[in-house]
Amino acid sequence: MRRAWLVVAALALAGCPTSNDIDPMELQQRYDPYDPSAFFPDGRSLRPPPPGTIPRSAIVDDPAYTTGMANGGAVLTIPIQVTEELLDQGRSAFDISCSPCHGILGDGDSVVASKMSLRTPPSLLTPRIRNLTDGMIFRAINEGYGLMPSYAAELSVRERWAVVAYVRALQLSQDAPLDWAPPEVRERLQREAK
Repeated sequence: MRRAWLVVAALALAGCPTSNDIDPMELQQRYDPYDPSAFFPDGRSLRPPPPGTIPRSAIVDDPAYTTGMANGGAVLTIPIQVTEELLDQGRSAFDISCSPCHGILGDGDSVVASKMSLRTPPSLLTPRIRNLTDGMIFRAINEGYGLMPSYAAELSVRERWAVVAYVRALQLSQDAPLDWAPPEVRERLQREAK
């Protein structure tokens, strides 16, 4: 029985092509961008993009919105209206993408942060971070900063601005005066403090 399996395996291997039988992509005929080409009537191998296409790197919207930059510097404030819906979206995106390192409160206290011996993520509640413009925070999310990678692939432009809005809400929540709370919330907090 074992001999039969060896014969079957040998026959199967005999039918497999060797690496010399396969033409790797590096060896296939190709043109470099500026090589002449007999295939196209104009003799060029480099083709123009199809009409109506937009390069991936093109800024197609307001630069202040898509990059966080305007007039050569970072924008000062969020260029879209901050609504409860935007804050909810920001909280969701923050909880998923940011809180593993920056902590659920943005204070830099998380399990992941405690394991980062090279450099821990900063607290987003410090005066240094509070003094950053909204555009600077957006750019850190958009492009990455230090050991933090870019989150442009994970978060849409709107979600990135939503995170900025939520970070600002977190910062406000940590030292907001009690007078800012609605009366019913203020009464509940005063009862709980007793």
